[in-house]
Amino acid sequence: VAYMRGLQDPRRLPELPVYVPAPVVVVVSESDKQAALAAAGGDAELAGYIASGDKLFHSTCVSCHGKAGVGVKGNGKALADNEFVQSLDDDGLLAFIRQGRSPTDPKNTTGIQMPPKGGNPALSEDDLLDIIAYLRTLQKGAANATSNAADK
Repeated sequence: VAYMRGLQDPRRLPELPVYVPAPVVVVVSESDKQAALAAAGGDAELAGYIASGDKLFHSTCVSCHGKAGVGVKGNGKALADNEFVQSLDDDGLLAFIRQGRSPTDPKNTTGIQMPPKGGNPALSEDDLLDIIAYLRTLQKGAANATSNAADK
């Protein structure tokens, strides 16, 4: 009732709680760790980033970009073997994912919003870097493409 009265007169609007998003918790299975280790060429640290990125991608990005980044027709572009992903270094891709792309951007070829952080504001910079490490494994010549991710 107090909220409804506040809509009529904002001076009567009750104090609303501050929203603080819960941290993202990623649980990686042993088989995912092994697949990531193979993709990382045996580099255990990089494999951890890739495995985490795989889980984060498949919990946030999958709805638009499809499983394993194959794309969703009429929605998100395919990110596997994607020239745009390949054209950017990790810092450039991080900046793009942080910002997103509006439908009115002349470089937007789908006419669909790419929201900042894929629409998940709870993703940290480290989470985004893990997703980038995973995206590198989806590109041709993935063994070479993951080298930038190791520098994180």
